[in-house]
Amino acid sequence: MPLLSGKEFENQIFKKLVCIEKELKNKVFSYCIFEHCDLTKCNLTSSKFLECKMDNCNLSLVKLDGCRLQGIEFQNCKFVGVNFGKCDPIFLKMKFTNCLIDTSNYSDLTLKNTQFLHCTIRDTHFTNTNLAEAIFSESDLRGTIFHHCNLNNANFIGAINYSINPLTNLLKGTKFSKPEVLALLDHFDIIIE
Repeated sequence: MPLLSGKEFENQIFKKLVCIEKELKNKVFSYCIFEHCDLTKCNLTSSKFLECKMDNCNLSLVKLDGCRLQGIEFQNCKFVGVNFGKCDPIFLKMKFTNCLIDTSNYSDLTLKNTQFLHCTIRDTHFTNTNLAEAIFSESDLRGTIFHHCNLNNANFIGAINYSINPLTNLLKGTKFSKPEVLALLDHFDIIIE
């Protein structure tokens, strides 16, 4: 893997990079673009991705302990079993577009203004997560859990298959669309005819 033998990378484009189960710890990527890369099971512990873009990349089962994701955009990427809760929480700033996010974890993070646009987010956990002003537009949230989250002013317009308990989450100014908004009533012992 001589292409990534250095420690710092700036303004580089990585195409069709295959780093399955590789150690990429303590690397710094600034303003880099990753296209059609496979980073499955890659160890990214303490690495930094600053203002980077990833397009059509597989990041399933990556290890993100202490990883800084600052100003990173993911487009058409796949995440299975990723624990974002292990990231450096101070500089976390991400945008997801047309991504598949499956069985992942975003618990105990501040993700204000994070965008999840046209994503499939299945069986994923948002627990004690600050998602104020986050956008989940046109996303499928089947099986995803929101528990003790700040969803104030979040946008769920066009989102489907969500289950959000209004008693355990903050929902002031949260935007929903009809008829999906009726799912908020699932958590009450009521009968609707």
